[in-house]
Amino acid sequence: MRLASRCIFNMKKMYRGSCLLRVDKGVHKLYTIPEPSPSAPLHLLPHHSPGRRARSPNLLSCDWKARATRPETGKGGVVRMVPREQAEEAIVADGNGKEEEVGVMGLSAADGGEEHGGGGKLSMKNLLWHGGSVWDAWFSCASNQVAQVLLTLPYSFSQLGMVSGVLLQLFYGFLGSWTAYLISVLYVEYRSRKEKEGVSFKNHVIQWFEVLDGLLGPYWKAAGLAFNCTFLLFGSVIQLIACASNIYYINDRLDKRTWTYIFGACCATTVFIPSFHNYRIWSFLGLGMTTYTAWYLAIAALLNGQVEGATHNGPTKLVLYFTGATNILYTFGGHAVTVEIMHAMWKPAKFKYIYLLATLYVFTLTLPSASAMYWAFGDELLTHSNAFALLPKTRWRDAAVILMLIHQFITFGFACTPLYFVWEKVIGMHDTKSIYLRALARLPIVVPIWFLAIIFPFFGPINSAVGALLVSFTVYIIPALAHILTYRTASARMNAAEKPPFFLPSWTGMFVLNIFIVVWVLVVGFGLGGWASMVNFIRQIDTFGLFAKCYQCPKPTVPAAAQSPVPLPHH
Repeated sequence: MRLASRCIFNMKKMYRGSCLLRVDKGVHKLYTIPEPSPSAPLHLLPHHSPGRRARSPNLLSCDWKARATRPETGKGGVVRMVPREQAEEAIVADGNGKEEEVGVMGLSAADGGEEHGGGGKLSMKNLLWHGGSVWDAWFSCASNQVAQVLLTLPYSFSQLGMVSGVLLQLFYGFLGSWTAYLISVLYVEYRSRKEKEGVSFKNHVIQWFEVLDGLLGPYWKAAGLAFNCTFLLFGSVIQLIACASNIYYINDRLDKRTWTYIFGACCATTVFIPSFHNYRIWSFLGLGMTTYTAWYLAIAALLNGQVEGATHNGPTKLVLYFTGATNILYTFGGHAVTVEIMHAMWKPAKFKYIYLLATLYVFTLTLPSASAMYWAFGDELLTHSNAFALLPKTRWRDAAVILMLIHQFITFGFACTPLYFVWEKVIGMHDTKSIYLRALARLPIVVPIWFLAIIFPFFGPINSAVGALLVSFTVYIIPALAHILTYRTASARMNAAEKPPFFLPSWTGMFVLNIFIVVWVLVVGFGLGGWASMVNFIRQIDTFGLFAKCYQCPKPTVPAAAQSPVPLPHH
């Protein structure tokens, strides 16, 4: 139905601003609200901004001086105002993984104001498969943040010592939460600007490098793409190495390299998971499995007690100290997928503090387990980067191994999905509706991951190398610098979609904290951490070689009879 020049707004108070409205089917015009009006019908005047055409058949964007309310196109072309909280919706995927646009700043009329896809109908499919709530994002962040690294933190404690291990976990945990907050702010800023320009994100998942491109230009896009994709590539490699390392403690009849072949094929099935919307049940299960494993490590270590002659000499060498520190930096730098998780939310603006809340829960898993294991086994952990290696074989340990394997499969999917999106965009398959064609197109991404996991099977040391060389830039330095440059001008700060948080209400304070993060991570994380982790990584190559068949596997015991010399015959 045609929208006349006079529209009725259902609201008590009106503010000046501009609003992009649907006029006819597929036709859009940008209108300006000239004068405030408490209740009377309002004349909308065409806004003469050049070349702004929209692709979505609904209300796309509004620029209000007072953002307490936002407009929504209802039945018959009538526009009414809805609360901003209700209007801050994102992209909703259907059961086939394709997406319906509802916009970060406006509701789609197609769904009638429902928060969920599927017309609000509750079904088992939606319950298990279709996520986008605040809780879904929390589970995704917490589940993705701590997986196999849980098993290497006791190893890091043996390198750092108890005090440094605990303090660095707290320090990098809060540092990582802050940069995740910065990423969420930049995402909202980028998407707000684009929606005001009438840009549609239907069937398109926004990624971090696109945010950098939209806010800062092509050079930042190239840097973000290079660091992010390389980090996610090696993050997937680490999960695959961890799978082989863990299963070996249940079944050692096959070597770790053979198990890597097997789990590489299993993890390749993640190509069938369309997007982060569809990780709802997996995130929930993954976090539950990690929680069991963490508390198993803590309780088993305490029940086992201190081994005889246990020593706690760490830190003993600078190389070991900074290697352990960068592993912890890696632990709390798992927000390379923050933008994709936000984009999968129904209300992305609510993400701001989710990562911090997820980190607080992760502390309850990492601190008790790592501390208890280091107390029980001490310096013996220096030669056992996987905590399972020192615990006695029981059904409880086997259960923890199996649950961790399943979670590593899930985390592999978390790390690979953004790579799938990038590859789909490169080959022009990102808009494809068929889930099977998309899965087939994604398979080439798994092959190099598989290959790298076979070349560098160094479970533990590879975490530190990735943390120092990639995580330091991807999730600490680049977000902090990008935030400073995005809001460097007074006009950018005045028109910011998100103002400074309540606990740091000053732009100057935010910039000072960001500069501290850049300098600290550049010097300590990338500089000293990079030196130490590469020295340790090269040492592993010299000791075990590339393509090691069974990294850190115990040597087979030779029977005593075989060791005794064969007596010479008498003549």
